[in-house]
Amino acid sequence: MSAPAPPSAGAFPSPPGGFAPAPPPSTRRNAELLLLGLAAVIVTVSLVLVEASQEQSITWDIAKLGASYLALFGVAHLAVRRFAAFADPLLLPIVALLNGLGLVLIHRLDLAEAQNAASASQPIPSPDANQQVLWTGLGMVVFMALLIVLRDYRTLARYAYTLGLIGLIALAIPALLPSRFSEVNGAKIWIRLPGFSMQPGEFAKILLIIFFAGVLVAKRDLFTAAGKHVFGMELPRARDLGPILVVWVVCLGVLVLEKDLGTSLLIFCTVLVMLYIATERVGWVIIGLGLLALGFVIAYNAFGHVQVRVETWLHPFDDYNNTGYQISQSLFGLATGGLAGTGLGSGRPSQVPFAKTDFIITTIGEELGLIGLAAILMLFCVFVIRGLRTALAVRDSFGKLLAAGLAFTIAIQLFVVVGGVTKLIPLTGLTTPFVSYGGSSLLANYALLALLIKVSDAARAPAPARKRLPDQPIADAPTELVKRPPKGGAA
Repeated sequence: MSAPAPPSAGAFPSPPGGFAPAPPPSTRRNAELLLLGLAAVIVTVSLVLVEASQEQSITWDIAKLGASYLALFGVAHLAVRRFAAFADPLLLPIVALLNGLGLVLIHRLDLAEAQNAASASQPIPSPDANQQVLWTGLGMVVFMALLIVLRDYRTLARYAYTLGLIGLIALAIPALLPSRFSEVNGAKIWIRLPGFSMQPGEFAKILLIIFFAGVLVAKRDLFTAAGKHVFGMELPRARDLGPILVVWVVCLGVLVLEKDLGTSLLIFCTVLVMLYIATERVGWVIIGLGLLALGFVIAYNAFGHVQVRVETWLHPFDDYNNTGYQISQSLFGLATGGLAGTGLGSGRPSQVPFAKTDFIITTIGEELGLIGLAAILMLFCVFVIRGLRTALAVRDSFGKLLAAGLAFTIAIQLFVVVGGVTKLIPLTGLTTPFVSYGGSSLLANYALLALLIKVSDAARAPAPARKRLPDQPIADAPTELVKRPPKGGAA
């Protein structure tokens, strides 16, 4: 009896019964649900601390509110599980925690305003927390609608120019409207109608990010063309500077006509970052920073409101009772909070004007201290990092630029907001994403989250397996005409 033939070189013997099938890829949706439950617990405990500090009656309504909050995000979780099963499991829980803490802080400021009104024998204003809960529900509707309708985010690239035009029109509408329909606190950034108001610029920034992502992919050769070398850097050609000059002029127009420093700075910086990601050339960054400095010099010398912002930034206490009151109170509140804060419900954040919108970071710093503020900023950092990780992992260029642009616009907005309230840079009037009071900002940011989750789902989903074609007889194989290379050429 002959011995069995040895296995060929490189072959791996099959075990008895064959190989076990590969385990299905993990979607991490259960981890997301667990983190959402943890976020609901933190928000509920924070609400109990506020009620106890303000000597309010603690009832089962708080537990019902926490359960409703968990149910709301539970529905969003089910939508993600169904329509974006492989999305990053950290994005939705981070937003849920930020939004929940924002609701707690807005409710805490509502209680302070009610106490101040009662002390002054004035009518108690309606609470803004209820309105914010309503906007959160509408934001969830927008979020789930995008997840359901937008099957493939790459279809947005087909409509990039149309969406860009809509974004520009949205930016221009407040400037064209009369002041009584668009101006609030000196800035013409609103559309105000009876029973309805919105900031179109919040939605315009997302539409413009989609537009620039599509343009940078379609016209990549235009932006990567070789130019002059200066100090070891490759600068773009002069005739290729048209797109960035157009963006610069648009942002300068927003600053001039609408007196909106924050939106103009946010859009220009986001486009500059996307341009660098698409080309990997420092020359574009140098030119963009030069245009940014030139625009600031022009605005400072031509417009009085910009000069007031800069003077208030440099010398806030010189005009304490007027232009410097906001930033001065913000610095006092942060100093009062110190390292560990006064505790939720134990500070005096209502002393800062616009504490629910532009200066909610000051409220966090006063009542939660540097530790709590650092924790909030860390949540934003994790959100941005996961967005950039999505940009690195996704397979198509449009998805890379779209995810990077959406993540960077959150990072830039947060830097501008925190820099303004801490006197690092002049105040701009932007709000903190997902935390500040405001319907337009909340709806736009939930739309941003939906887009980022769709890109993340495509990035983390396993590549579809290719079907192996059956072996085809040589007689049935199709023929192909191949041109013979010329003599002397490469074969």
